[in-house]
Amino acid sequence: MPRQPKVGVDERILDAAAALFARHGFEQTSLKSLADAVGLSKAGLLHHFPSKDALFEAAWEQSRVLTMHVLDQVSPLPAGPERDRRSLELLTDHALDRPGLVSLLFRTMTAPGEDPQQAQDELLLNEMFVIDPEKELPRAIRIVGALSSMAVLTLLANQQGDKTTWRPLILATCFDALGHQEA
Repeated sequence: MPRQPKVGVDERILDAAAALFARHGFEQTSLKSLADAVGLSKAGLLHHFPSKDALFEAAWEQSRVLTMHVLDQVSPLPAGPERDRRSLELLTDHALDRPGLVSLLFRTMTAPGEDPQQAQDELLLNEMFVIDPEKELPRAIRIVGALSSMAVLTLLANQQGDKTTWRPLILATCFDALGHQEA
């Protein structure tokens, strides 16, 4: 079997590691479980990333890159259903392609305070959906509901291996969760 290019291997490692960190948190995720998840020995994993801390930071950074990409794409749009739909489309596409990284991004909602940069990530999500959660609690709850649905449904779509069929249904579910009516 030909050797995978380093970039492809690193992306696979980051996504698998992000999924484990999102599920179990940093402290409860062992280097062995990370190596096992990508089919490497601990030494093989450490060849790509010098420590668990470095791997965690690289996964968070990739998660932030995805978030910034979405934010850059939606920033020109005014607040409202069109911007919300575009945000959901981009996040869903990322979640279908890189489920671990998106799960790690959404961990800011389920495990606040685990990483000092999480507050920044939460602010990026608030900016993406143009919301002040302290002033708009019902909308904040709807956004968390939409993103939670997206996380679960994209994981299921990946497990089923049918992203194409699931994508429009995921988007409709998330858009409905935000309280918007389909046009």
